[in-house]
Amino acid sequence: MLSPLTKANLYLNFFGFFKVPFIWLARPKILHLDNERVEVKIPIRRRTKNHLNSMYFGVLAVGADVAGGFMAMSKAQDSGRKVSLAFKAVEGQFLKRPEADVHFICEDGKQIDQMLQRTFDTGERVNEAVKITAICPSLHGDEPMAEFYLTLSLKRKGD
Repeated sequence: MLSPLTKANLYLNFFGFFKVPFIWLARPKILHLDNERVEVKIPIRRRTKNHLNSMYFGVLAVGADVAGGFMAMSKAQDSGRKVSLAFKAVEGQFLKRPEADVHFICEDGKQIDQMLQRTFDTGERVNEAVKITAICPSLHGDEPMAEFYLTLSLKRKGD
């Protein structure tokens, strides 16, 4: 029997390979997933580095996308109801060069639950920003390397 985390990583790899190949190329791994928090790691390697030997800006965006989007997708699937999910806007601040494996953390599970409930109740599109923090624990502990605010857009399907 596979653990929920193993299943989540298999789904993420499948989704990346078949739906969004750039996600698959970055090789994200879900380290933690519960009702309130998700933590995703992207390793620093040749294909994820820039010319300054820090994580490439586009890969940082992939990590933020996966951390914010996976929790919402997982919660929508668990509800048994169909939801259209997209990001409508992104704001990012790059605070320090991430020169090691980067962990992307989103702790907005309760907010996403409320968003899903509103779209299920009303059928209306719900747009709210979720926060994703990028850290390099092996070099700087919990000090943020970057912070992202992605506007998550949810709408009940079938309307």
